[in-house]
Amino acid sequence: MRVRLLYSDHEWVGIDKYRDTNNIIQDLGLKTLFTMASKDVLKEDGAVKKVLDADDFIRDVVSKVMMVPLENEEEIYYRQGIVQDCLNNEDFIEGLYRIATDMSIQWDKLGRKDNENKARSNDVSWLMSRIRIIRLFVNSLSKLKHFFASYQGTFSSEGIAGFVKHLLEDFSLEDEKKYIELLESVDFYVSEGLMADDERIVCKPRIVLECGIAGGLKLTDVQLSEIETLHQKYRNPNSTLNKLREYVDNHTATDSIILSGDVMLEKQVAELVYRIMRYIVTYLEPFYEDCAAFFDQLRIQTAFYRGAVNLKHHAERFQLHICMPKVCGQEQLHYDTLKEFVMCIEQRITAIGNTCDIDDKLLVVITGANQGGKSTFLRSLGIAQVMMQCGFFVVAKKFEAGIFPQIFTHFTRREDSAMNSGRLDEELSRMSQIIDSITPGSLVLLNESFATTTEKEGSNIAYDIIRALHEAGIKIITVTHLLSFAQRLYSETASANENKAWNNGVAFFCAERLPDGRRTYKMVQSVPELTSFGLDLYNEIIGG
Repeated sequence: MRVRLLYSDHEWVGIDKYRDTNNIIQDLGLKTLFTMASKDVLKEDGAVKKVLDADDFIRDVVSKVMMVPLENEEEIYYRQGIVQDCLNNEDFIEGLYRIATDMSIQWDKLGRKDNENKARSNDVSWLMSRIRIIRLFVNSLSKLKHFFASYQGTFSSEGIAGFVKHLLEDFSLEDEKKYIELLESVDFYVSEGLMADDERIVCKPRIVLECGIAGGLKLTDVQLSEIETLHQKYRNPNSTLNKLREYVDNHTATDSIILSGDVMLEKQVAELVYRIMRYIVTYLEPFYEDCAAFFDQLRIQTAFYRGAVNLKHHAERFQLHICMPKVCGQEQLHYDTLKEFVMCIEQRITAIGNTCDIDDKLLVVITGANQGGKSTFLRSLGIAQVMMQCGFFVVAKKFEAGIFPQIFTHFTRREDSAMNSGRLDEELSRMSQIIDSITPGSLVLLNESFATTTEKEGSNIAYDIIRALHEAGIKIITVTHLLSFAQRLYSETASANENKAWNNGVAFFCAERLPDGRRTYKMVQSVPELTSFGLDLYNEIIGG
């Protein structure tokens, strides 16, 4: 059986994550998204009533899956199709995740860890637990099939349609009947006793063996012919009526052996029953292993899509547009009303969106007024890129970008006690780690890098590093206050024929500032500013 709701050709394995995972999470504030993906929103009459408690499992799954980028356009659209189906049918993914979660909880109670310990494989309690777990698997598969029946013809995605189709094929009606009958036949081994109409029912085995008899009455060529569980009304073994019935049964039955009171014979029969049950469980072992892997994957993969639905609810809380992003070339970047999702959640605002189409550019340089929204814009691009590359929606009316197998972030950090050197040394150390790990076709997001030294030194460092990365085919989006660097770059790109280093093109943006000093928090294409307008902030704080 297969799930394959995350990939069309394999299950989740959790490898090939971003090499810069820790910095991406820290610089883009993704822990907030992981947490909110685990918290659903309770609504009443269309209004948000309460944000529910976190589901730690969903948070852990989303945090892992988001950090493993999809490799191509087909994988992204495959997962997007499933996300869209789940957003359109929230009850479906909620119910599917609940079935997988409830099954997992029951599995733990029945001794999942003990059953994974092969050293206990000769233990009777292990054997009984194994049978109960297999029964849980069969019941859960039957529940899944019944659950799917109410959603026939609902889905348009290849992923969900294929998942349902293969489950119905791999666990057909014939298979379901076979496993149910087999488990019912060995019910005597795991059932303590049943209550029916206020009377206790006990389970007795009926086992028919075919065998030969060798010297010393030893059995040879033993084969299991029939096995079933007989349900009988409980009788007090010490009652006079029960003793009378036993006497009649024992003296009227032909070709029978009376076990009562014969300890050795009882022990041998118990051992024979145990071996029969071991044989049956061994026969069911491939089914057990298949189901164990299936339900593990089902819970993980449905948790990811439950997280997508939860994030959609939080976007709705703040009236944020969402869209399914499209894949284009790495030199292209198109967005309409793109917003910084994390900031909207943390500050509970709708925020200002940015709109632009950037074509044939591998380097984007952003300058302009302090507190103008430059870093927020850079984070919005990074968050959108990560969400696109894991198959999620993006908080924008439109978003089109290329696929980058690796993303690196280099954001300025506040100095703290954890730093073992100066801030510039720390920045250079992190940049060295990026350069050691980077590959052609990667994306690098720089936020005020090398602003911890002088303007001249910082500009020279930024120019040399960014030029080398650009020549290597790396896409770079940088926010900078290093005006000498920005002006030099603009001057060189103005004469592209003379400076072939920038043949792939550079786009320049500025944080928009109105004549009266107000910030619009929008990035507009413009030549680099000659100032960051720090006096605006001074006058606002001191003079205001």
